[in-house]
Amino acid sequence: MFKSCLDTLKQFNEVLSKLPKDCYTQSCEILSNATIGQHTRHIIELYLCLIKGYDISDVCYDRRKRDPNIEKDLIFAQEQLAYIQKYLEKPNKHITVRYELGGEETRLDSNYFREVMYNLEHTIHHQALIKVGIKHFSDQEVPESFGVAPSTIQYRKACAQ
Repeated sequence: MFKSCLDTLKQFNEVLSKLPKDCYTQSCEILSNATIGQHTRHIIELYLCLIKGYDISDVCYDRRKRDPNIEKDLIFAQEQLAYIQKYLEKPNKHITVRYELGGEETRLDSNYFREVMYNLEHTIHHQALIKVGIKHFSDQEVPESFGVAPSTIQYRKACAQ
């Protein structure tokens, strides 16, 4: 599980490092005027919420920082990705996840491994959107596996045989 997450984050960093100038912060109409940087920030902040909530066994993704530096400064975003890669792998344990739904706080029992998997799936979803943005702005080559779930990649390989 951690290998898949770390590989996905490594590939993400590689794709980001090859972005054309100003592509990271350019508003994209086909992404509801969001930027690649905003999608990147969203991915990073959910991982940071999980890592920082680990010690107290309490995570609230809704109360993330929403740091504009991550969405505007590609180098800073890449530093945050490196931090996540360094500190993500931890032993499993019970985690309480809090959500704010309809003005009320809801608490759910979860565990660290489950939340790591949630973040992996969430990352892949946003990478698929980022891939659309990259293709909209440039002719940059993006790996075929970028924004595709590992299970889908395995399924495609099995079908090709």
